Amino acid sequence: MTAQWCARRGWPVHPLAAGRKTPAANCGQCRDHPHSPADCACIRAGRWCHSFHAATLNQDRIRDWWGRHPHFGIGVSCGPANLVVIDIDAHGAQPPARDRILPGIPIGDQIDLTGLANGFHTLAVLAALRGQRSPAEDTTTLRVRTPSGGLHVWYRATGNRRWLSSVGSSPGRALAWQVDIRAHGSYIVAPGTTTQHGTYTPLGKALEPAPLPLWLAQELDRTAHVPAPTIPAPRPVPPRAQQAVLAAGGGRDRNARTLAAILAPVEACGEIAEGAGFSDILNRAAYTLGGLVAAGRLDRQEAEQALKDAAAAARPGQELRSEQIIRSGLTAGLQKPLYTSGRRP
Repeated sequence: MTAQWCARRGWPVHPLAAGRKTPAANCGQCRDHPHSPADCACIRAGRWCHSFHAATLNQDRIRDWWGRHPHFGIGVSCGPANLVVIDIDAHGAQPPARDRILPGIPIGDQIDLTGLANGFHTLAVLAALRGQRSPAEDTTTLRVRTPSGGLHVWYRATGNRRWLSSVGSSPGRALAWQVDIRAHGSYIVAPGTTTQHGTYTPLGKALEPAPLPLWLAQELDRTAHVPAPTIPAPRPVPPRAQQAVLAAGGGRDRNARTLAAILAPVEACGEIAEGAGFSDILNRAAYTLGGLVAAGRLDRQEAEQALKDAAAAARPGQELRSEQIIRSGLTAGLQKPLYTSGRRP
């Protein structure tokens, strides 16, 4: 059984919904009454509620879970497994502004970006700038082809660094456009898992993660994928997120600053794996932005996408839950317009 194979390698596993890449649903009690995984009796009782927070190495529990539900997929909790997985997407989409293709690395207008269309391209550009081989071509480590045409490149973290996760489209912490990082605070689909779209298939002969290359570790450090050791609490306003939103906002500086300030507490939750009150913080942000949309101060689609990006950056792998919170908060906020005075009628 693949789940047992993963656990024998020290990779804690948890169930994914049959035919999907999302975690198996929480029990009804946990769905109806959101709470911190640290306070959940289900996890202590050996149940799978709360996604990767319930991941286990216990072989008896694994046999029980998949014995009763053989069609479950397999998720691996990356942080406890000491894994850093480079998740390369190949979605057809319009590239973002030049400052978001490789965050922190200026790309001048004189550089022709014709043909740049996905994460394989952006990661190749980053590797070329550093004189390195792209992780997508690294045959020394476990690589897994995804059903959508993307690629998961698995590495083993070395030393004591607690690498953080990110989403490549996030206005905050990101390595490259359409390149996600799966580490602490997220999970990765195990090789061999089959969804309704296809199977996650290993490529080449390497079946074990190689050590994280030094140059990639340096890039993850540069792009804030590790907590600053001198800062015990989340940053109140992540400068990188604020700068990105300002750039994306073009001439709408005031709205961009407002959006960045409202999203900052959501982004800051990414510095803490759990116990940050993420649901309440995201709900408050959605409610506030709903009020601004109702007052005509923000575009609804722009606000909703910004919320989704910020939530995905802070809690990768929990997109469905985050979208439910966002919809609820926005809907409530839309009933209470928030005008320039900051007051609701």
